[in-house]
Amino acid sequence: MDKLLIMSNREITRLEVIQRLKEKRLKQKEAAQLLRISLRQVKRLWRAYRQAGAQGLVSARRGKPSNNQLDPGTAQKAIDLIYEHYQDFGPTLAHEKLTEVHGLKLSDESVRRLMIAEGCWKPKRAKEPQAHPMRERRACFGELVQIDGSDHDWFEGRAPRCTLLVYIDDATGQLGELWFVPEETFFGYCEASRHYFERYGKPVAFYSDKHGIFRVNQPRPLGTTSGLTQFGRAMQELDVQIICANTPQAKGRIERANQTLQDRLVKELRLRGISDMHTANAFLTEFCQDYNRRFAVVPRSTHDAHRPLLKSENLDLILTHQKTGTLSKNLTVQYNKVIYQIQSNRPGYALRNAQVTVCENAKGEVTILYKNKSLDYTIYQKSPRQAEIVDTKTLNRQIKPPKPPAPNHPWRHYGSHLNGKPIQEAPINGAD
Repeated sequence: MDKLLIMSNREITRLEVIQRLKEKRLKQKEAAQLLRISLRQVKRLWRAYRQAGAQGLVSARRGKPSNNQLDPGTAQKAIDLIYEHYQDFGPTLAHEKLTEVHGLKLSDESVRRLMIAEGCWKPKRAKEPQAHPMRERRACFGELVQIDGSDHDWFEGRAPRCTLLVYIDDATGQLGELWFVPEETFFGYCEASRHYFERYGKPVAFYSDKHGIFRVNQPRPLGTTSGLTQFGRAMQELDVQIICANTPQAKGRIERANQTLQDRLVKELRLRGISDMHTANAFLTEFCQDYNRRFAVVPRSTHDAHRPLLKSENLDLILTHQKTGTLSKNLTVQYNKVIYQIQSNRPGYALRNAQVTVCENAKGEVTILYKNKSLDYTIYQKSPRQAEIVDTKTLNRQIKPPKPPAPNHPWRHYGSHLNGKPIQEAPINGAD
């Protein structure tokens, strides 16, 4: 009885060529060209065919386990560690922790298959590609830095929700600065920008969204003549251009980085037991170094476009909230509902109607400049506080819920007389 052979398409093709070689209709060199293999391999196939016939062309490894399969002990250890520490991690991040922290030798695809089999990871269906015009990376490091704020529950309920300010270089994808702040404000960006300037220098341009910190969104802003925000004015003094993107897709590099940080950084903070912004900010330098080692790319040009800070560029004054005012006849100027009385040894008429600049830093300290020199002052009068203007992002944080009334408040007993029961008053001075 003939033996039934199971052969693949590739093995059937080899059988046909070897049979033609047997009938001397082909030479071994021509057979090697047809099969796209070496002449030595054709000789091996011919030798196997002469010894065992068509059976000699069938792979001997068929039906046998692979020599490169994952060791069952390693797989079980990986599963145990995933359930214990990394159950909500993605396969790539879980693989990094298993190899770097626990010393397991397995591929990221093996971790992915294990997590899918255990139900810890659900494979995502590929999204339909959207047509967005591609923008080539800038050539030089420091030529364009994308900045954005990511509001997220970074501490997973262990601390109040906060915002992470992200600075990422366009040419290299390198994280230049990460900084946790309570919310996205002018002084928050000033502090993060100071760290960036002191570490790398001044970039050519910042690339941001149309947030009111970077761009005046009113057609005719009241109370301003330059059309610049406070952050825009500070960057103009430092010769750093601000470019605002029209759509989130235009600054997709930092948007994708925010998604990666909301996955990786959250889990790193959890593994290290970090539950406050101060400790987290101290850890961010180490995290940036590890992130850049994994994901940064080499720029097309080796030129560093950053420029050093000049001696005349005083960040303590430039990165402040500034407003221009005019001194009255009494040498007073009002700022933020406070009247400041200028103290000067020169004659009073010399400073009347003089244009001064009031600078306020993040700590609330005020400096008054006249021709780039500070003036001494005393606080003359503080005006009563009026209604404040708050944007929609911080509205919920400004509104505080009313306190509930006391247990013995008359409001709690209102309407009790309708049931025919008199209201019992609390005893006075211990009397019954």
